Amino acid sequence: MDDTPRTVRPGYGPEQDFQDRSLPPETRTSPRRMLRVIAAFIVLIALGLVLNRALRPQRVPPPPGDRATQSSEQLPIRAATIGTQDIRVVVNGLGTVTALATVTVQTQINGRIMAVGFTEGQTVKEGDFLAQIDARPYELLKAQYEGLLAHDQGLLAQAQADLIRYQRLAEQNSIARQQYEDQVFLVQQYQGTVKLDQAQIDQQALNITYCHIVSPVSGFIGLRLVDAGNYVQVNNSTGIAVVAQLRPITVIFPIPEDSLPQIRQQLRAGKTLEVTAYDRANVTPLATGKLAALDSQIDTATGTLKLRAEFDNADDALFPNQFVNARLLVRTLHDVVTVPVAAIQNIGPSTYVYLINSNNTVSIHQVKLGVTDGEMTQVESGLAPGDRVVIDGADRLRDGAPVLVVPNGAELPAAAGASGVGGQIRNPTAPP
Repeated sequence: MDDTPRTVRPGYGPEQDFQDRSLPPETRTSPRRMLRVIAAFIVLIALGLVLNRALRPQRVPPPPGDRATQSSEQLPIRAATIGTQDIRVVVNGLGTVTALATVTVQTQINGRIMAVGFTEGQTVKEGDFLAQIDARPYELLKAQYEGLLAHDQGLLAQAQADLIRYQRLAEQNSIARQQYEDQVFLVQQYQGTVKLDQAQIDQQALNITYCHIVSPVSGFIGLRLVDAGNYVQVNNSTGIAVVAQLRPITVIFPIPEDSLPQIRQQLRAGKTLEVTAYDRANVTPLATGKLAALDSQIDTATGTLKLRAEFDNADDALFPNQFVNARLLVRTLHDVVTVPVAAIQNIGPSTYVYLINSNNTVSIHQVKLGVTDGEMTQVESGLAPGDRVVIDGADRLRDGAPVLVVPNGAELPAAAGASGVGGQIRNPTAPP
């Protein structure tokens, strides 16, 4: 037996593992006690989970299929009855109001403006006085040419009297034949001079007329471009004012080239096509006129053709360069089956409506549509007068769903399935 003394590390021994002898006795913890505490904590957590699961209300899964259709709660909707009415075939285009005549009033003579005879924004008639240019220089020239005319007329009269005498003497062979013929030519020269003098007088009379500027057309005169006292010349491009004819007035608007055949067909039949001009918001009608002319060629860049419509514009509702929405009435379809636009649903290329059955359920019904006029669309096939279709509340419907028809004007209540309890909201374009 080895009696060699062993060195024991302070605070550790066989009976004191994991204990710190430097701590007071009341703070020392036994390993077994720590394990018991951890086990008790785990048991409490497990018990809490079990109680929570036991106290939670059980949710019964709904039966398979569409929950909305199997619910006893009817889905509120609004309905419309299919009928017949007239449908207008209308071609729309964004147009510009264009005056039949827009004239820049310019001087035809050089001179100083003595007076302006119009007010800016005034409505003028053809021939109304607009401006006066100083005419005194041209009046003086006219008087000068009148004096020259009188002088030349005297020479002509003298030459004609001599010609008569020479003619008698020539017949008696008292003078040479050449002298008589020279006198004939001299009379012709004086006659030409007199005509030239008269033309110069007429030219100055015309210049005096040009000094009195009048409106060339009836219309609306704009802002004054030149004030009185300014010297104006013929080569001045600014002008004195601009007059635009407002009555009648036209609207130029483009239409798709695909609409051209049916329009030309109506024109060849001798029919007058009505055009209505609406405001820029396409809400308020401004004037009603008729189609006046078609352009001679299609614009290849846009695939459109320009049309001109003419309006009386008695109330001046249309103004030059104003943007309007033109609606061309091509023809009217009488007594056709129609459906409200609000009832139409789409799934890809297919078009359908929710048809209300006699047992207050709905079924998906495919339709073929034609021309749309406002809030109504022509039905070429798929519906008959007297059928009822859904126009509001279709976003919650599926094929076979029970519905409750709410009168028009009444508030549409929320369906029981719309809150997510006992029902299911579906995509309005989802297939059945």
